[in-house]
Amino acid sequence: MTGTGPFGLHPGGHFNFEPPPPGRAIYVEPSPKRIRVIVADEVIADSRRAMLLHESGSQPVYYFPSEDVREDLLEPSATVTHCPKKGDASYRSIRVGERVVTDGVWLYPETIGEAPPIAGLIAFYWDRVDRWLEEDEEVLAHPRDPYHRVDILPSSRQVRVLRHGELLAESDQAMALFETGLPARWYLPPEDVRAELRASDRVSRCPYKGLATYWSVAVDGRVIEDVIWTYSDPLPEATRIGGLLAFYDERVDVELDGVPQERPESPWSPKVATPPSLTRG
Repeated sequence: MTGTGPFGLHPGGHFNFEPPPPGRAIYVEPSPKRIRVIVADEVIADSRRAMLLHESGSQPVYYFPSEDVREDLLEPSATVTHCPKKGDASYRSIRVGERVVTDGVWLYPETIGEAPPIAGLIAFYWDRVDRWLEEDEEVLAHPRDPYHRVDILPSSRQVRVLRHGELLAESDQAMALFETGLPARWYLPPEDVRAELRASDRVSRCPYKGLATYWSVAVDGRVIEDVIWTYSDPLPEATRIGGLLAFYDERVDVELDGVPQERPESPWSPKVATPPSLTRG
């Protein structure tokens, strides 16, 4: 549903049937996982029957049966929003002791048209609560999509990274990371990066790989901010890229085996003023 996925806003392939227009697809399914939501050390939702809603252009969202939510911790809100695919959403705030999360919860009392069966189910803004657990593991950034795959493969292809003709990195021992709906990424050993690195305060979180930290590089006296990231302590499924460095291909020039690559279009292209702190590949 995201990136160049088949039901994303910019599908990368072709169907042999007429699919929904980009941005119109919605799909909901039961999740086999136990899902918990925590605010101020209080479990406010705990469900083994949550529904996972997939919507074009968005990360998945968990919807909970009201019986699995501490409704005694929810307070009415006057906020109402409209979704042309689902209907009018009403909101609730969360109060745990002195902690108040304004409009942290929404639900659709009724849905419209061909909307999926989510009427009356309760959803939480991911980044307004403190913690999410899938089974007993904390999950970062957004729910893990069961249709999202990350393949990390060693590659002997010659990878060269340049900026305005200046060589920033060159390696024939990269790890190639292929992630559903996102551009391929090339993770390079630090010793193969020639650019002058400058530490950044920026961090981002990925539910599939972990916590990323960033580097800026200096080129011809100019600094390219946050153009490199690394996972120093990745999740177990992504240990192959631990400590390696990856460039935003959207902001540099990449050659593979001497062939210049077209810069990919993604949410992290230069035209985007503030890259979202979600998964980037």
